[in-house]
Amino acid sequence: MRANFIFSEVWIGLRRNLTMTIAVVVTVAIGMALLGVGLMISSQISSMRDFWTDKVEVSVFLCKKNDAFPQCKTSGGVNEQEQADLKAEIEAMPQVEQVTFENAAEAYKNFRTQNANNTVLLSAIQVDDMPESFRVKLKDPNTYAAVIEALSGRPGVSNVINQKELLEKFFGLLEKLRWAALIIAIILVFAATLQIGNTVRLSAYNRRRETGIMRLVGASNLYIQLPFVMEGVISGLIGGVVAAMLLIVSKVFLFDAVQVALNNNSELAWETVASVISLTMVVGVIICVLASFFTLRRYLRV
Repeated sequence: MRANFIFSEVWIGLRRNLTMTIAVVVTVAIGMALLGVGLMISSQISSMRDFWTDKVEVSVFLCKKNDAFPQCKTSGGVNEQEQADLKAEIEAMPQVEQVTFENAAEAYKNFRTQNANNTVLLSAIQVDDMPESFRVKLKDPNTYAAVIEALSGRPGVSNVINQKELLEKFFGLLEKLRWAALIIAIILVFAATLQIGNTVRLSAYNRRRETGIMRLVGASNLYIQLPFVMEGVISGLIGGVVAAMLLIVSKVFLFDAVQVALNNNSELAWETVASVISLTMVVGVIICVLASFFTLRRYLRV
């Protein structure tokens, strides 16, 4: 009988404040979805860092005949003996793990693969335009500064590029995106808390007569508060389910698309998505319960 009464009160509250309940659900759903996206981006960044850090190389480009680089103007290009001497010098560095030579044909092949969709650029670049280079893999990617300093300006070297610096710019953009999503999520969670409090307060006001009667007959504080808290729980669960659907859509159409575009093996696992969904649903329900509970303590004075 008591359970029937509680559930009937919950249904009455949800029906009377349908518009406010929908607003709570939407706010919770968007807030939890953005929180989940922020967590998924964080996991993706960590996975991509682990994947790419092991593959970071320093590219040492060699002078070609008539190169525009200042250090190459007096050079007629690097001959085989100079290439061999430079390779031996690089291999002797304590920071270097492996050195690979890439000739113009190999560089052009890689260039065509990376720019397969840019037909205009491909038509403008020929094999002879591609520089030869040494691809230097370091034992510790953080020691690239010493290698670059030692090789920059050396006779026969046009320029030295550290791939980690290029990746850091990309990861920096992702970090900003993650923090933006988390900050917006926090703002929406705060808005959801206020929205839930207003909904509970309105529901309690509409049923103030029933609440007063329950006080007179000796109902406990928990018994009076429970229907209102249950309304918050239901709103939080519905919002969490909607957020879960949004996160699944984000995984399929956003994160997987990025993974294909980057052509790497750091795909966001479904186990991670499931963990994020579980966490956001729990957070959404807890926020709703706490907002309902503390609002009732102030409003009902029971």
